[in-house]
Order: sequence, then structure tokens, then C-alpha cells
Amino acid sequence: MGRRGGGGMSQRSTKQRTAIAELLTAGSQFQSAQEIFAQLRTSAAPVGLTTVYRSLQGLVEAGEVDVIRRDDGEMVYRRCAGTAHHHHLVCRTCGRTVEVEGPDVERWAHDVASTNEFTDVSHVVEIFGVCSTCQP
Repeated sequence: MGRRGGGGMSQRSTKQRTAIAELLTAGSQFQSAQEIFAQLRTSAAPVGLTTVYRSLQGLVEAGEVDVIRRDDGEMVYRRCAGTAHHHHLVCRTCGRTVEVEGPDVERWAHDVASTNEFTDVSHVVEIFGVCSTCQP
């Protein structure tokens, strides 16, 4: 299957990607592609599920959106406040997310890599728990 139309597809994709980015900017919690798709279906900028996944991947690759794997294995997305390397503390109950820096984690990752003679190392650390609001 080929693309339909001429240059219109790339403009449409840009509009759809912008709509997805704006939706993520407006929210404070990580959201799955399915949740984003459901919200956009009722908006003025409906987007297909394949386009949501493709746009999210592009936003992640561009460093505009963070992605983490939840405890249940699902990938979820969020536009974070800053672009500096950070980690997330995520409530398993309500999804509340706090951006945290982890200098001890950074040192540990560097030391482990160095000890094992690895270079150009990256890492992802996400911490899941239950926030004070959701605790019984």
C-alpha cells in the first residue's frame, strides 16, 4: 500500500503529531497509546491508532517525550518538564509522577560500566510505589 496524495500526508502527520504532543503537555501523568488514541478520537483532531504509535515513537526519538514500561509491561508516555536526564517516581494506583534526579544512581551506573570496561552507557531507572494520597 502506498501513500495517498502528495505532500498532504506529511502536513497531516505533523498536525497529528502536534495534537498528540499538546495532549501530553496538558497532562501530568504517563499515558498509554490507547489512552491517547481514545482522547483524540473525540477531539477536533481525530488520529488513527497507528499514527498515534508512530508519532509517539518520533517524539521519543526527538527527546520530546519520555517513555517508561509500567509494572504491567505496557509502554506509557509523558512530556516532562525538563530535558535533563532524570528518573521517575510513579504511583501504581493513580499514576501520579514525580521527576527525580539520582546522583547516586548516576555514579553507580558509571562505576558498574567502568568496572566492566563498558563505554557510551545509558540507563533508565523508574521507581514505582503508592503515593501518600493513595495509601490507606
